[in-house]
Amino acid sequence: MAAGMVASISRESIRQILRAAGISWQAVKTWKASADPDFAARLRRVLDLYDHPPAEGRVICADEFGPPNLQPRPGRAWRPAGHPARLRATYHRTGGVRHMLAALDLATGKITYRIRGRKRHQEFLSFLKLLRQRWPAGRLYLTCGNFSPHKHPEVTGRAAAGNAGLVYLPVNASWLNWTEPEFTALRYFALNGTGHRTHTGQGDAIAACLRWHNARAQPRHNFAPGSVIRTWTSYQNKVA
Repeated sequence: MAAGMVASISRESIRQILRAAGISWQAVKTWKASADPDFAARLRRVLDLYDHPPAEGRVICADEFGPPNLQPRPGRAWRPAGHPARLRATYHRTGGVRHMLAALDLATGKITYRIRGRKRHQEFLSFLKLLRQRWPAGRLYLTCGNFSPHKHPEVTGRAAAGNAGLVYLPVNASWLNWTEPEFTALRYFALNGTGHRTHTGQGDAIAACLRWHNARAQPRHNFAPGSVIRTWTSYQNKVA
């Protein structure tokens, strides 16, 4: 064979070569680095709460979902072959914005939520009051992100007065919040493939999905078992 020429090779041969080398076709994903100087300490604090919930309290993972705007959402559905569902395209969203505040109770696996027009510290404080009413006894340990309303003086003051501890995640480490997988499931089962015209209709779909979830919920144990994050003693600012 002349130099620089490549012999013809079948796709099956290429498949076998790649498989033997342990190479597969994979999606490229982003990795958000954290500049939090207390990353390791915060990581260990959150994992310890997940692994060893205090006997005198309850661990709650709080976060915001969405915003669940009125927009056509791509998704998959069972349809006759060659006849996929079609949704409208839109460049203008005139229905306004809604925000969902949600909390996952690790002791039961159930989700408490409220949908509101805004997500200021006032709405977050009202949501914390709802959680305190739901569990009036014992201390609440609330893991949450570093969103500014979570750190408002009125929020932190009321939390301390109400025997609730706000446990902040490391900066840019939302993946450490146990609500994130629940939000992924909610988006998949309640919103993907929909084109709701009203917030009421979309809210009904969310409510139905979470009722189904709560009726079958199980306590949460073993967060990220075997993950490399459990071996970190400092932040790994690289793709692992």
